[in-house]
Amino acid sequence: MDNTVTIFCKNNNQFKDYPMGTTLLDIYKDLKIKLNYDVIAARVNYKVESLNFRVYKPKNIEFIDCSCSSGLRVYQRSISMVMSKAVADLLPDASLRIEHPVSGGYFCTINNYDGAVDNTLINNIKQQMRDIIAQDKPIISEEKQTPTVIEMFRLKGMMDKVILLETLGVPYSRFFRIDDFIDYYNSILVPSTGYLSLFDIIPYNNGMVLLIPDKDNPSQITKFIDQQKMFDIFNDFTKWNKTLGLSNVGDFNKIATDSTVYNMIKVSEAMQEKQIARIADMIKERQPDSRFIMISGPSSSGKTTFSKRLSIQLVVNGLRPFVLSLDNYFVNREETPLDENGQWDFEALNALDLDLLNNQLQRILNGEKVEIPTFNFETGKREWHGDTIQLQDGDVLIMEGIHALNPDMCPSIPQKAMFKIYVSALTSISLDDHNYIATTDTRLLRRIVRDYKFRNYSARDTISRWPSVRKGEEKWIFPYQENADVMFNSAMLFEFAVLRRHAEPILAEVPQYCEEYSEAHRLLKFLKYFTTIQDCEIPPTSLLREFLGGSSFHY
Repeated sequence: MDNTVTIFCKNNNQFKDYPMGTTLLDIYKDLKIKLNYDVIAARVNYKVESLNFRVYKPKNIEFIDCSCSSGLRVYQRSISMVMSKAVADLLPDASLRIEHPVSGGYFCTINNYDGAVDNTLINNIKQQMRDIIAQDKPIISEEKQTPTVIEMFRLKGMMDKVILLETLGVPYSRFFRIDDFIDYYNSILVPSTGYLSLFDIIPYNNGMVLLIPDKDNPSQITKFIDQQKMFDIFNDFTKWNKTLGLSNVGDFNKIATDSTVYNMIKVSEAMQEKQIARIADMIKERQPDSRFIMISGPSSSGKTTFSKRLSIQLVVNGLRPFVLSLDNYFVNREETPLDENGQWDFEALNALDLDLLNNQLQRILNGEKVEIPTFNFETGKREWHGDTIQLQDGDVLIMEGIHALNPDMCPSIPQKAMFKIYVSALTSISLDDHNYIATTDTRLLRRIVRDYKFRNYSARDTISRWPSVRKGEEKWIFPYQENADVMFNSAMLFEFAVLRRHAEPILAEVPQYCEEYSEAHRLLKFLKYFTTIQDCEIPPTSLLREFLGGSSFHY
């Protein structure tokens, strides 16, 4: 009997035989693979696996580092466990909670602790983490019957994990161990703590921010950028969730099986409508100065529906809104700037005719009647059809686009004439105290469902385009988000439970032989944490209808 298996390593395009049960780490060492940065995990048949994974069948293998999203997620989960253990070592009656990403890192608080989260405590935590890392302690993955795992966490007082596992309905559950400290994570970790030497913790808003390697340069820690407005939005939703008793997914799953969940949908929708009404009130208060309403945000944040609902609330306030599409100010196709790959860069700021835009906005602000261009996307040419805009007293102009908060887009327009709004889906619930949900996952799932339903794109198509979308956001949107006068969180507590029913069959179509399967598999695995609910109670004006269908608005 042949006791060897053949693996194909994508990193060096080589086939090689190994004894059954050989670990990925041993294969990595034998092949002497050279990555740009330290190896962190591997994709095995496009699924991310730990370096402790043992090979028993032929596999395609690709070793990864922190320069890819999958590797960085492994690092983040692993350093979170080390931080959680350090807090438990220093403060046995307290526990760490990783609230949400902000300012280039992850905002953390300490539960059941009355002292100050000051430099002294933070330095003690960092030193304890360094000691754990220096000892290169094994991070052991174990799997047991779920009731046994639940009882283990219950005895440790980790009720967030108890509630989550109780609602999953799976027979076996995996957990992780460093010495006698146990924790739960929704995917793999590194083999040992010695992989995690690069981190920092800084005090921030009565808590602290955990910083990890920068994705673009994993040899350095991510630069901290103060995002107070973004933090305030996250914080408001966190407080609201706690008021509802819905901090984590397990809390939500407990009510998802009865009619209580539909009342919560109504409350969530009402809260968003109240927020939009408040923004309209703020715009009214700034009249007659704020004539231009500038709306920006990343892909699938719900900007379009937000703009339509804001328009209604502006009318309620006695204002008459007009919409000006920034897409109509694209330069002619042959004048479009090129990216580093020689492809047309439609997201670049100078893909817009800024001179024409500023000239027309200035004239509109002066009360002139202005003929607005129309961009023909089929011909790639600007056209003129006699469409005009002239603002009267009580009129406001709504402009939505990725550059709307960029000060270089409208340098000639007085700041007081612009009211700036940033819209994004800032995830407002976590799996448990140590497993936050990335805001990008909210938007990606929305886009996958919408693209499939209304744009004839498969999940594979959407996933393949997502890195390019994210790159554009990082360059043209996120650096300017703090310029907003107000931020609006379009995320809903219940939306993953609704999106699951729509997204699962779409994601299941992604073939296992393609690179996009890695992300599809991760999202499918993630969605299974949510108890599915129907979307029948979601109103036709909901932001989610932009992605699910059934909206009363026209797009």
